[in-house]
Order: sequence, then structure tokens, then C-alpha cells
Amino acid sequence: MPAILQSRLPFAPWMDPRTSRLPGTLPLLDEGWTLVDDAFGGQMAERDRLIREHPERVHALQDRARPAAHELYSSILATLQGRAGYHVTAGSVRRPDGVTVALDDSQPLLTLGRLVQEDLCLLEKDGDEHLLTGAILCFPAGWTLSQKLGQPMTRIHNPVESYDLDIARRVQRMFDAIRADQPLWRANSLLYDDATLHQPRLEGVPRPKPVAKTYARSERQCLIRLPQTSAVVFAIHTYVVRMTDLAPEVAQGLRAFHPD
Repeated sequence: MPAILQSRLPFAPWMDPRTSRLPGTLPLLDEGWTLVDDAFGGQMAERDRLIREHPERVHALQDRARPAAHELYSSILATLQGRAGYHVTAGSVRRPDGVTVALDDSQPLLTLGRLVQEDLCLLEKDGDEHLLTGAILCFPAGWTLSQKLGQPMTRIHNPVESYDLDIARRVQRMFDAIRADQPLWRANSLLYDDATLHQPRLEGVPRPKPVAKTYARSERQCLIRLPQTSAVVFAIHTYVVRMTDLAPEVAQGLRAFHPD
């Protein structure tokens, strides 16, 4: 299968001191949190395939999360009403790639997974922490949805070495403080030899160390508070770009950021 790639990265988080350290969040400005880029057609075709062939791998929704999932469904459909390239009717949505998707509000996350490039995770407060209560996750970078569902943030990030207790406390305070009128965003970065978008991995299985370091993979991660249910949406837009398509100083900076 040919690699599904963007031609460029719109940002390089490792080059900016504000975003190169955890948690590295910034206010999201006017561009919005759902994007359409030059890999839209390829990524959406792969999302369609994964949802059709392996729904149990890429989708999960606890009963407690259904109100939040329906609120997110309504919110995204309202956004797409005015989005260039989309055509929304009462029963279907035609995407910018020309594919028409039937609307099914009984499967809100599965339907949304075929409408936007972003993976969508729902996190809801339970006691002192936010738990992962539902997701459409087609393009995981080294984690498996079934292992993380129902888990708090500290457990979700186990065993990420840089995610220590201090970071966990800061992230939880940030989640508590997110306002519906001020979403946040951050970005990460990884080096890969394999451009495959769907790369789940079980806990305890080490990520293969890249040798050729052919591809830069970066996730634009947005955090949005839903005003009615107060759930937090963790939206992930995945970029995979050839290292040779990065500016030389940006590629050099990424290799220095990930020396191993």
C-alpha cells in the first residue's frame, strides 16, 4: 500500500521552546480544531477501511459517554455545515474527497470517524482524574484503545518515561481549567521508518527504534471542553512527512530532539 503522506508540516514543535516541553499547550486561535489538508483523501480512505474492516480495534464507547458523544456529533455536524468542501443534508454528508457518508446518530463516533481527519477521544471527570470513556482512534501511534478505555490519565500514559507524577498533576490541572470558549492545542513528534498510520502497540512492547529515520510523524492535539456535558475532547490530527521534505534545519533539529 502506498504511503499516505502530507507534503509539509505546518509546525515543528521541537523548534519552539513553548511546545518542545511537556505539556507544551497553547491557546487555539482562529483556524479551528478540525482541519483538511493535502492528505485528506488518502487518510479518509484508510479511515473508511479500518472502520469497515476492524471497528472493534478503532472504536469504543462506554454507556456513560453517550451524552458526550452525541454532543460532539451535533457540534461537528454544525461546524461542517459551513465548511468549504463539505455538503451536509439531513441524512448524509459529502466530504471534500467526494465520498458521501450516511449519517447515523446511533453510532456517533463511528460516523464522525468517517467525516473528519481527526481521531476523537472523550475524557470525563471521575473523582480527581479524567477517564477515557470513548474514542474513534484509527491512527494510534504506539498505544491500544482497548487497554486504555476507562483508565485515568496517569494510567493511560504508563509507561511513558517523561510522563512523571509532576507532569500528571500539571496535566490534570490543565484539564480542570479548560474552558468551552478557549480550546488548547499542543503537538508531539516521532521518527519512524514506517509510514503506516495505524500503529497500535500493547503496553510492555517496546517501540522499534527507527534506523533510517525516513519519516517525521507529528500529532496536532487539541483539547476542547464540550459545554453541555463538560467532557473534554482530545482531537488528534496526524501528519506523516518524509524527512527529505522538511527544511534541512528542521530535520536536523528533529534528529537532535530524538537522538536515539
